[in-house]
Order: sequence, then structure tokens, then C-alpha cells
Amino acid sequence: MSSRLVVATDGSLESLEAARALPGLLDAAAVEEVLVVAVLSPTAAVPFRDEIGAAGRPGPSPDPTAPSYRQEAESAAAVVAASFAAWPGRVRTQVRSGSAAAEIVEAAEEVRADLIVVASGSKGLTRTVLLGSTALRVQHSAPCSVLVWRRPRG
Repeated sequence: MSSRLVVATDGSLESLEAARALPGLLDAAAVEEVLVVAVLSPTAAVPFRDEIGAAGRPGPSPDPTAPSYRQEAESAAAVVAASFAAWPGRVRTQVRSGSAAAEIVEAAEEVRADLIVVASGSKGLTRTVLLGSTALRVQHSAPCSVLVWRRPRG
């Protein structure tokens, strides 16, 4: 049986670690498609924070509506997508704008996902936007199973 995954990234190291943990949790041969989604929030007090992509650079840009934030989101999504390069299924990225949880759920509905993967404990947009509240909202609204990945303590 083939499946479709939506993997959410907020540009945090935790979201990259979640993606990198999936080969140990899932059978890559059974995954038909992986969609890596990054969400820009036009109303967030802090813009998209790219800790993992090539576009990330020290210090925030002064203008939260600057095109560089979209580039940072695209860069972070590309880094996460590269985690699936060896997987046989289709891998693509998408940058969306709006409420993180709503956009992640909508992406899952559009591709008829079987699983959504989100990281808990990340510091992407703000400590609450993609930390607990987004993971909780995704879990409550998702049309499929949700895997909330948490960094192992140690």
C-alpha cells in the first residue's frame, strides 16, 4: 500500500531532525509522495526563521514582508526535502501563506495525505506558533494521522 506524507517545516533544526528520523520509522518503499510544507504567517510578530537553509543568515531582515522571507522558507523546505532524496517516491516542496496549522491541514487534504509530520519544540515563527499550538491544532483538524516528533532528551 502506498502512502502520502506531508512534512511541515518552520525552518527549525527540530523540523529537519523530524524529517531525518522518518527513515527509521517508515518504509520508504511504501511512500508514494512526500510534500514538504513551509508556512509564512503574514501576521506573525517574528518572520520565518531559517536555521537550516542556505538562505539563512545572521540577524533578521528589517522588513518582515521582504521577499527574502519567502526565499528562506523555500530554502528550508528544500533542505528538509533533501532528506528524502533516496526515497523512491515523488518529493516536492510548497511554501504557503496563512495560519500554520490551517495551511498544513489544507495541504494534507489537497494531497490526500495518510500522515502529517510536525516537530514539537521548535522555535520557528515564535515559541508558540509552531511549538505546541500548531501541533495541537493540526492534530485536532487533520484528515489523517499526525506524527508529532519530539527531540530525544539527553
